Amino acid sequence: MIEELKEKIAGEITLSNEPGMTIRKWREEFGLSQNQLAEAMGVSHSVISDYESGRRKSPGAGLIKKLVDAFIELDRETGSQTISKYVPEAMSECIISMGEFRNGVPMDQFIKEIGGTNLNPDKLPQKMVYGYTIVNSLKTIMLLSSNDYMKIYGWSTERALIFTDVHYGRSPMIAIRAHPLTPALVVYDKPDAVDPLAVKLSRLERIPLVSTDMSVETIVERLEKYKEGI
Repeated sequence: MIEELKEKIAGEITLSNEPGMTIRKWREEFGLSQNQLAEAMGVSHSVISDYESGRRKSPGAGLIKKLVDAFIELDRETGSQTISKYVPEAMSECIISMGEFRNGVPMDQFIKEIGGTNLNPDKLPQKMVYGYTIVNSLKTIMLLSSNDYMKIYGWSTERALIFTDVHYGRSPMIAIRAHPLTPALVVYDKPDAVDPLAVKLSRLERIPLVSTDMSVETIVERLEKYKEGI
């Protein structure tokens, strides 16, 4: 868990006989320069330099919290590669449910099954859907590296990616457009709203964008029969 990683880093700095060296160790582990770290923390470069060189004594709890928060946030901005090394549970936090279909399900039938509404007005070629992955939108974007992101596609990219915890829907479509793999369709489960940019991106990528108000539990229950090949 992210909070456990934060506690690990903060604990090491606090208990270290050479806290400056420990700060430097973690800064380098996250691949950050002193300037990057200082800017993220809102302090001058000399503050970081002084602590790492030992010119300043052990930092207080407030500064350590700023340090740790900066490590995590900066790593998230670049794909969470360091976080993934220490938090292998990230995938289980992100993926709510995942299933493969024995036979393909026509896209229109799939959309009807989940009570969906196609938000993309373009007439796109009908595809067969061979599986689904339900993910937490925010956690997926914040925690998964590029390599981890590929794992949500399971056996086939011809699947539905169903995002929960969607506020405006821009970030999931931006993430999909930036990745070389694309799903058969994208579904937003109970979105607060859908930004026109998300619809525009779906049109550019020629991926149906679907919205549903059905609960995750009901979606999984409805799709179970296709997993069983009925």
